[in-house]
Amino acid sequence: MKLDHSLRRTGVHFGGEWSSEALIWVQAPAGLLWKAAMLHLLVKAAVSGLIIAAVSEIARRSPAIGALVTALPLVAVLSMIWLWRGSQDTEGMAAYAEATFWYVLPSLPMFLAIPALLRRGVPFWPALGAGCLLTILLFLGLTALAPRLGLKL
Repeated sequence: MKLDHSLRRTGVHFGGEWSSEALIWVQAPAGLLWKAAMLHLLVKAAVSGLIIAAVSEIARRSPAIGALVTALPLVAVLSMIWLWRGSQDTEGMAAYAEATFWYVLPSLPMFLAIPALLRRGVPFWPALGAGCLLTILLFLGLTALAPRLGLKL
């Protein structure tokens, strides 16, 4: 008996197999499954978009508080929640969280490079581009160095 993790709590398994939690047989039309998957994707996108909009409004009113909220790992936490709901794979979640830690490190210098460039008179878009390029180069460096350090990214 196959049990779909995302519907485990409902006691019903869509897709044409018996549920081990409730003796209910449900044959869901393919269109219904597609619509449910799309609705789930839209909810995730809407929640993520609302967070980005809220942070940008907070930062517009108070750069310091906006930076504090931005520094919170909201995207990573939301990603872990969505991943966990979809798989409940403990090892996969542990690998994701650990890789996230290592990939955050190369992005940090960008937040020092951009203000330094802006204060030296570099216009915003080139400063942002240089900061992003720096981050990409550091990501590539980390990816090349990680196996030598025994890291699995």
